[in-house]
Amino acid sequence: MPPQVHNLQELRRSASLATKVFIQRDYSDGTICQFQTKFPPELDSRIERQLFEETVKTLNGFYAEAEKIGGSSYLEGCLACATAYFIFLCMETHYEKVLKKISRYIQEQNEKIFAPRGLLLTDPVERGMRVV
Repeated sequence: MPPQVHNLQELRRSASLATKVFIQRDYSDGTICQFQTKFPPELDSRIERQLFEETVKTLNGFYAEAEKIGGSSYLEGCLACATAYFIFLCMETHYEKVLKKISRYIQEQNEKIFAPRGLLLTDPVERGMRVV
């Protein structure tokens, strides 16, 4: 039987009635933002293990990139202090830019992979960065 094609907006509307599968944060390496790559048994017949793990690993990579401290984040901090944080009215932080990239990636994954299988990946920002 071919997989059912689902509309992304329909999935968002019916998400409150659907069975939910939560992918928890992984605190094995401390408090850095990363999610468990363990495949939930509830998804066994709905999505391939490899696709699921690849998506979560990519998300973990994006969050590692967002939290990476480098010259640009140091400069952002110095400019913030020098301008009493008014600089952030004019520019986005590195972290905000990566969060937007993550949102676009999740949207793309929903359209290409998850929605056609009747699944919906939620942005962790909407859940306090606790679950996917």
